[in-house]
Amino acid sequence: MKHYACLTAIVAASLFTQAADWASFAPKPGPGQGKHIVFLAGDEEYRSEEALPMLADILSQRHGFRCTVLFSVNPADGTIDPLNQTNVPGMHLLGSADLVVCQFRFRELPDADMAHFDNYLRGGKPIIALRTATHAFNYTRNKQSPYAKWDFASREWPGGFGQQVLGETWINHHGDHGTEATRGLIDGINAKHPVLRGVQDVFGPTDVYGIVHLQPADRVLMHGLVLKGMKPDDPPNWRKPLMPLVWVRDYTWPNGVTTRALTSTIGAASDFASEDLRRLLVNACFWLTRVEVPAKANATPVREFKPSYFGFGKFIKGVKPSDLDMP
Repeated sequence: MKHYACLTAIVAASLFTQAADWASFAPKPGPGQGKHIVFLAGDEEYRSEEALPMLADILSQRHGFRCTVLFSVNPADGTIDPLNQTNVPGMHLLGSADLVVCQFRFRELPDADMAHFDNYLRGGKPIIALRTATHAFNYTRNKQSPYAKWDFASREWPGGFGQQVLGETWINHHGDHGTEATRGLIDGINAKHPVLRGVQDVFGPTDVYGIVHLQPADRVLMHGLVLKGMKPDDPPNWRKPLMPLVWVRDYTWPNGVTTRALTSTIGAASDFASEDLRRLLVNACFWLTRVEVPAKANATPVREFKPSYFGFGKFIKGVKPSDLDMP
């Protein structure tokens, strides 16, 4: 009996430790009941570790989706560390996901973890890709990996995951980084798309990205207008043409299965101070999980949201994933 009690304690401790490696958001009743969204936070600059838990709060507490957020974690102390490019615990949870929201940048995960991401997409499940997800992977350590071709600069699979699946890889900062903000302009032809329902005023302090590889079948929902400053009422920089800012595309794998992707190159934590940008992402989660999009989805943060400004080395240290749980 003593041995059994000891074993039970060890197993319980193991489960507790494992659960602390990611953040869990238990849903309240809502239209998303029964759907599971897994968020992947892992970038050094744009504070995805702050923005994605905020979105998980909204989707779980206001709309009924079960949400899980995975982070880049320092294995030495279990704290969230966006600078760690190789350790994102919990990738196996993609096996139960109905939708993945990815904001990786230059990650290089172990092959066993990448297999879960690969299997998810090849199963024809949808993905939302934010900002740096166009250059989500960068293979500098294990160039013999079967996933090395997912590298943002791959020649074997041109442009890697970003260009092939999402429609674009990293090109450049079309707006001057840190001095020219972005105004979102709804595409007139696609203005009635469900993802744009209740969306009108989108602004973000991060700059417009350059886009050159989208195809005629890709559907642009919103364009990015470069502003001559960092405030919402700054004038446009008319010398810089509009760029696609939010678009939808379908990618068909060699096995004939199609993955639907919605990509937004606006999406830093500070950008999500925009209520309509939050609403656009909430709408996208409804649409991609085949749940009816509300006329005007509630996009109010559940907990206080004061996003850190973008920049390298500015993440809040000492936070563990379980600190962000929504029980």
